[in-house]
Amino acid sequence: MKHFFYLFFVFAISFGYSQSIQSPSNTISVNFKLSASGQPSYAVNYKGNPVILESTMGIKLKGKSALDANFEIVDSKTSTFNASWKPVLGEQASIVNHYNELIIALHQKETNVKINIIFRVFDEGVAFRYDFPKQMELNYFIISDEVTQFNLTDNHKVFWIPGDFDSNEYVYNETKFLEIDNEKIEMNNGIGVKSIPGKYVVQSPLMMKSATGIYLNVFEAAVVNYPVMHLNADVTNYKLTANLVPNAIGDKAYLQTPCVSPWRTIMVSDDARDIVSSKMILNLNEPSKIDDTSWIKPMKYVGIWWEMHVGKSTWDYAGTQNATNFSTIPVASGRHGATTENTKRYIDFAAKNGFDGVLVEGWNTGWEDWNGNWKEEVFDFITPYPDFDLAGITAYAKEKNVKMIMHHETSGSVANYERHLDRALELMKKYNYPAAKSGYVGKIIPRGEFHDGQTMVNHFNFVARRFADYKLMVNSHESSRPTGYSRTYPNYIAAEAARGNEFNAWSNGNPPMHETILPFTRLLGGPMDYTPGIFEIKRSYYDKTKTEQVHTTLTKQLALYITMYSPLQMAADLIENYEKYPDAFQFIKDVAVDWDESKYIEAEPGDYLTIARKTKGAATWFLGAITDENARKSEIKLDFLTKGQKYKAIIYEDAKDADWEKNPIAYKIRTIEVTNKSKINLSLAPGGGTAISFEPIN
Repeated sequence: MKHFFYLFFVFAISFGYSQSIQSPSNTISVNFKLSASGQPSYAVNYKGNPVILESTMGIKLKGKSALDANFEIVDSKTSTFNASWKPVLGEQASIVNHYNELIIALHQKETNVKINIIFRVFDEGVAFRYDFPKQMELNYFIISDEVTQFNLTDNHKVFWIPGDFDSNEYVYNETKFLEIDNEKIEMNNGIGVKSIPGKYVVQSPLMMKSATGIYLNVFEAAVVNYPVMHLNADVTNYKLTANLVPNAIGDKAYLQTPCVSPWRTIMVSDDARDIVSSKMILNLNEPSKIDDTSWIKPMKYVGIWWEMHVGKSTWDYAGTQNATNFSTIPVASGRHGATTENTKRYIDFAAKNGFDGVLVEGWNTGWEDWNGNWKEEVFDFITPYPDFDLAGITAYAKEKNVKMIMHHETSGSVANYERHLDRALELMKKYNYPAAKSGYVGKIIPRGEFHDGQTMVNHFNFVARRFADYKLMVNSHESSRPTGYSRTYPNYIAAEAARGNEFNAWSNGNPPMHETILPFTRLLGGPMDYTPGIFEIKRSYYDKTKTEQVHTTLTKQLALYITMYSPLQMAADLIENYEKYPDAFQFIKDVAVDWDESKYIEAEPGDYLTIARKTKGAATWFLGAITDENARKSEIKLDFLTKGQKYKAIIYEDAKDADWEKNPIAYKIRTIEVTNKSKINLSLAPGGGTAISFEPIN
């Protein structure tokens, strides 16, 4: 049922230069005003109390008068929108999009320029954007800065990572706002390219909690033809200001009217579950532009990937793992992972265990000299190594009813990738690859561009659109973090765009709290390909001299399939490790990746998360519970289950002596009968988790 109607001065009340609007439930209110000098500002209240103090707004232009003062209000109008839409793939079958909208038309007297500021107020937050109508006085223009502020009320707890223009693959810091300081970060963290512009610059989404128990999240939505917004933190005055990522010559964005900025978003609630379950970012994006979405399918996959990260095999044909200066003609060494024989082994394993696809990295020429030298001509994305029989593997996979997943590592050479893209996609169609994983390791070419600048945002979105033209899906790694564009192009099936599981293999890794923060930050913008499912936790299993490890227990790796949403999920470990623990592997075989319904049962950023999800089109449910470095006990009501139905609950849990560091593979499995009136006691080890499948009993 859809309701859309205009209400003039009902939700918005005009007092001279002031306008206000409330959320549908009246819990959130926004007040907009112009100062005596015509400077726009806004403030946000939650349940009658301020959460964002008066904060200025505006845009600075290169070579033109700034659009940040000398305005007058020439019109305002309000409306209410309430509708539901069905995502192609998602955490739920239907998403409600309900908000009140206020559009304020502004006129700058000295330049005759007109802009609109659009507010949308949802029950879980506020969004606003700048709208630049078509006009003689403003046609082509260059943004030199954005002066949007978010002025906080106090020294909140903050979960932050540096505002790096090239990487979002950092461990989160949990500090007070006053303690934000990029100079205190451990930089020996496995990140190859770092571009941090200052001591007090942080990334959005920025998750916060006040001393009074109010949860706040500052982010953005629908970043299209615009750079990513990081945030300058004034730590002594508790203020945040937009910091747009520049291009190679220092400009922020090149635009032509009519156009809009991304939405600036503020989520607020006294219940953390409202933040982590919010679909506000998706709702602020345009509906799907793909008419026929029947080819967009969820996938659970295995692949030749983790074995390279733990040193068992290599990406390159010669087996050197020397990615920067190989100078001789490569000769096979027997260490290359992406061989025909090894790929068929993974195809057999996928077919036997019900997986949809197999990813193969290192299949194509170029891996001997691909990284570290800002080299432009690296991969052509179509030429396989001599030991990878592309046609034979395709035929074998088809015989086994398994799909192959392509890998496009660009080494940051975007210009090279775009030149080869159509040929690469034609190859995928020829050999029946439905999806590709792309990668952007290294400095960007065109040289001087950043991963988060307007040029690269446009590239990532262009690739999704071009894949859609070929009816193909894409999963980007080392990209800018998503802001809901997967609603508009649902073939953009997943992205990494944060510190993934791979860092546990060869760096200081991801601390146990890491996975309890990501759903409150990175995942608000779209699905994440975190690559869970590692069973052999310690790197010393492969090499006694290594000390790196995954910072979870085995059962937490299972729970991540529920708590880290993605319709594209990898069983990331080696075949032999799953064969060693077939009882635990059963959960990965059983778990769904596309859902009808999701229930966020418990949530506290940095501490714990418990989610239950119902399989799309089926009666089965799955539950995942994770914790940080602290052990945790909890009693869970099963009232989300269907009333009157009995279920077999298979519980995968930490053993009594389990510990992410000391004893991570200790687990036990038990089966009980439950109904929606039952309760289950969870006992999570330090760094641990619990995974449960609920199968209806006929």
